[in-house]
Amino acid sequence: MRRFTTLFLLHVAALLAFFSCASIGSPDGGRYDEEPPEVIGASPADKAVGVNTKRISILFNEYVKLSNASEKVVISPPQLEAANIRADGKRVRVTLYDSLQSNTTYTVDFSDAIEDNNEGNPMGFYTYSFSTGDVIDTMEMAGYVLEAENLEPVKGMLVGLHRVDSTYDDSLFRTKPLIRVSRTNGSGRFSIKGIAPGRYRIFGLNDMDGDYRFSQRAEAIAFDTSVYIPYCRPDLRMDTCWRDSVYYDSIRVVPYTHYFPDDIVLRSFLEEKQDLHLLKTERPEPDWFRLYFTAPVDTLPVIRGLNFDSSCLVAETTEKNDTITYWITDTAFTHRTDSLEMEIRCLDTDSTGILAWKTDTFTLVARKGWSKIWEEKQKQIDDWKKQREKLAKKSKTPLPPEQNPYEQDFMDLKLSPTGTLDPNRNVLLKTNEPIASIDTAHIHLYIERDSNLYREPYLLLPSPYDTKSYTLYAEWKPELKYVVSVDSAALTGIMGHVNRKARTELRVRRLDEYGTMIINLISPDTCMVVQLLNSSDKVVSQQAASANGVAEFYYLKPETYYMRCFADRNGNGKWDTGEYDSLRQPEPVFYFPKPMAVRAGWDMEQAWDVYGIPLTEQKPRNLVKQKADKQKPPSERNKERETEKAKRNSR
Repeated sequence: MRRFTTLFLLHVAALLAFFSCASIGSPDGGRYDEEPPEVIGASPADKAVGVNTKRISILFNEYVKLSNASEKVVISPPQLEAANIRADGKRVRVTLYDSLQSNTTYTVDFSDAIEDNNEGNPMGFYTYSFSTGDVIDTMEMAGYVLEAENLEPVKGMLVGLHRVDSTYDDSLFRTKPLIRVSRTNGSGRFSIKGIAPGRYRIFGLNDMDGDYRFSQRAEAIAFDTSVYIPYCRPDLRMDTCWRDSVYYDSIRVVPYTHYFPDDIVLRSFLEEKQDLHLLKTERPEPDWFRLYFTAPVDTLPVIRGLNFDSSCLVAETTEKNDTITYWITDTAFTHRTDSLEMEIRCLDTDSTGILAWKTDTFTLVARKGWSKIWEEKQKQIDDWKKQREKLAKKSKTPLPPEQNPYEQDFMDLKLSPTGTLDPNRNVLLKTNEPIASIDTAHIHLYIERDSNLYREPYLLLPSPYDTKSYTLYAEWKPELKYVVSVDSAALTGIMGHVNRKARTELRVRRLDEYGTMIINLISPDTCMVVQLLNSSDKVVSQQAASANGVAEFYYLKPETYYMRCFADRNGNGKWDTGEYDSLRQPEPVFYFPKPMAVRAGWDMEQAWDVYGIPLTEQKPRNLVKQKADKQKPPSERNKERETEKAKRNSR
């Protein structure tokens, strides 16, 4: 018995020792899979001919998944009924629902959507193709799509082809689906594959209804009237074999087939005449309401008040004429009720694209009613009185009589700028309601000399497109001080409110605080407009170049600027979009590729060949908002694990 007990204890001790040793290090399960998936078969076979099935199965050497398939996978010819694309274990299955076209090459461009299921290693760009005829078409055309107005890369736009033959006409883009398509990536790059030899016109389309044709004005488009003939030739490229992220082992020459054209540039734009609809209505305050439209309004809506007299409405439009504010001058009515009932009759684009009158009934309730406004106003009056009482107790003497500023409704008036003024700028008088009348006898401009103020002449004009502001023009002399003073009640608004007294003191900057820039354009166009931009791509200053291409900018603050120009071919001083029916392209836009640093007291001159570099390379990187797609690299978990293991062993 004792011998049995001894043997049992020895066995237990051995087992404990074994497990104790085993616990020193746990097995790591082997190396991680860092290899991307590989195609090992397909049904029908890749590049097969004579295919008549609409079911495709692609077999891989491991389990796979699809990443953003709806955005990345593009099928040509385009499918009017969306195909079913799914990952199924080690297979990717594609089911087409449209009828197969005879003697046609089909391509399924997966881009980089295929990844292995476990580690997410991307396969890379992959395209599967087959033909319903006896020949597989392999030609390709590639290029970029940029926004016409600012050369921003356009992501996700369809780019497609129409064949040019004896029966071709320009209406095909509107009436027939594109015959082969691709989609742009984050760099605006597209590549159309599986093209048959022939002559083609190329188009870009932001396809909003999935019919692969330009059927709505709200669809952004791009087109090129050139006829392209795809071709190819043998070429060589250099491939670098990297040892790691720093060192490489060798560079090898790899032969490949180079397809042309591969440098097409399309400029995307929205046509000016968009479909017109009443987008929304709002009434933030009792005294006014606002109508928003999807496009500029040439004819004002007809408004009939149902519980008020609509003759009390005063319309105020924006510069683009797509937003209308109506001021309700009958304050007696707005004080009685917060609900405004009306019938709005306005032009609206019907389903056939024709403008027709449409009538709807609306009830607009003020977001903040008069009861709330009066409550807030009474609180301001009471707070002012309490503050006066505290001051009186603190000073121990009666305060002089003073009108409570909250007992009367005033119109807000702001004078800008304040403090300093550029010699080429002017003073803006801005109110919070449209100005009905202005008494210039109560608006004063003074210049300070020897600590004395002297009257200065000025010109006061209403600002274009803004009924709530006036601009005060004068001869602003550098290094001198000015005072702009506006007496109370100098301005009267359409609601009957007047302004409080306002005053601003200004010093005109010295000339040596500015820099000057002279731009010499090299361009076949003689109607160029040059724009200086800030780091947000916003226009800071704009000058029309002379007939010989010279644009001069004075009084520039010492900053870093960017430059853009456009060919103002209709001479209206602003960039104009294109129109497909007349085959009118948008006015050409160009960027100077480098920032320009302006220094105080310096004059700089810059030559600019607007066609000197390709459009795709012109816009400075700092201004590009649409960044290139991030490529997902293969995982390096094995390397990370070896590094971690080496650290542990060195301890």
